[in-house]
Amino acid sequence: MAEASQGNVPKKTLRDVPIGETAKVVRLTGEGALKRHIMDMGITKGVDVYVRKVAPLGDPIEVTVRGYELSLRKSEAENVVVG
Repeated sequence: MAEASQGNVPKKTLRDVPIGETAKVVRLTGEGALKRHIMDMGITKGVDVYVRKVAPLGDPIEVTVRGYELSLRKSEAENVVVG
């Protein structure tokens, strides 16, 4: 089943999730090595990601995924589309 086009509706990324909330990964954007790097950290379609902390200047973001803590750069978090 193909996803319907959302037109100009902005996509919500992991970077937009407030501290203390959980979001489900809908898909990953990005190309090649960056996408592979995110997947290697355990962030894949369908997994729940809990946002634990965000550094004072917004980078990095600390999350809990698959039972372990992980720090992501803002640029990495922007490639994780959540729903």
